[in-house]
Amino acid sequence: MPDFSPVPVSAPKSTWQPLSGAMCSVLAAMCLAGPGPVLAADGGASSGAATATGSAGNPAVNAKANSTADGAANNTPAKSAAPAPEAARTGAVRKAATTGASAPRDKTAPGAALAPASSASGAARDLPTSADIIATAPPAAWRDVDPDNLLIMTLPQGEAYIELAPRFAPRHVDNIRALARGGYWDGLAILRVQDNYVTQWGDPKADDEDTGMKGQGRPFPAGAAAHLPAEFDVPLKGLPLTVLPDVDGWAPRAGHVDGFPVAADPARGRAWMAHCYGTVGAGRGNAVDSSTGAELYVVIGHAPRGLDLNITVVGRVLKGMDVLSSLPRGTGRLGFYEKAEQHQPITRVTLAAALPPDQRPALQVLRTDTPTWQALLNARRHRGGWFVHSPEHTEICTANAPVRTRPTDVKLDRTPPRETSR
Repeated sequence: MPDFSPVPVSAPKSTWQPLSGAMCSVLAAMCLAGPGPVLAADGGASSGAATATGSAGNPAVNAKANSTADGAANNTPAKSAAPAPEAARTGAVRKAATTGASAPRDKTAPGAALAPASSASGAARDLPTSADIIATAPPAAWRDVDPDNLLIMTLPQGEAYIELAPRFAPRHVDNIRALARGGYWDGLAILRVQDNYVTQWGDPKADDEDTGMKGQGRPFPAGAAAHLPAEFDVPLKGLPLTVLPDVDGWAPRAGHVDGFPVAADPARGRAWMAHCYGTVGAGRGNAVDSSTGAELYVVIGHAPRGLDLNITVVGRVLKGMDVLSSLPRGTGRLGFYEKAEQHQPITRVTLAAALPPDQRPALQVLRTDTPTWQALLNARRHRGGWFVHSPEHTEICTANAPVRTRPTDVKLDRTPPRETSR
């Protein structure tokens, strides 16, 4: 089967030539000029509109090698951080950074959020930080993770907590639940850790279309299906998508649903979960319907958005990326471990719902359909304090929903998130 991993450029030296000084100057001017002016908060114009960037992923399609390629945002659980010292955050407050709603876009720079006036001198600006917003978020801005959607993966190195997304892959999520209830992964192994790409786990003896090995793997427990249809996307209509105004380089529209990063194409009426750092997907072979959820991967590198719409995405890691991303790298092709003794053992994988209520992790995710979420996005767009240059832009893989352990003085909230208009 084809190998889609990155390969070094092998063109002979005679085909390359250095850029002239004039050309370097032209390219530098083009990069510095940007796409055009952006309206400032006071109605004036400021230069340097932010543009979206996307990194091309290199899908490795293999029954034991379907995963994801380069990653971005940090899914580390939110910690209550004190605001930055006032001395480090002095200057004019920019109105667009403190509003609850997303800033409007300038027609001269489609997709760019309204940029507040920037400081030419690079002086520190008094802006709310992400830590400020998270630390002061009201209880209603957080939602409890459903224990029936929380997968707990235990390794000798620690635990990882994965929130499943039945809204986007209902058949696969049902199968993953059945596999977890039946103890399918207990005693199996992590098979692959490819740097800046994925960590992948499953049964080392499972059927492999590359080697022709069949019938030697662990049987599925009762209730788990051996064949499922692909679930690459879902209907956009009726989906409570909170849209980012910032342009996305991979899809006509992007935003969040229940904290999950989601891209969409209104012309086709379809939406799908995006491959970001911490995204979990179901490995497949060459056939699009060859995934079952028995073999899973998590993105541990720069966001490989090129995998979007090519693999069924089933959820994201809420906590424990430090465990999954720091395992020894595989030295074989595509980052697979070459010897059985290199496999990283899995102690067990279970659903939180299978645990006694007092032993279940009390994780909460910041809701992505509230003014608090919009304030957090604006804080990430419009940087103050230490920042000399403010990006005035964010995107779905860096605008990740924070996670925390529910405070003991906060009651359990089972109120479903309200739907938001697109």
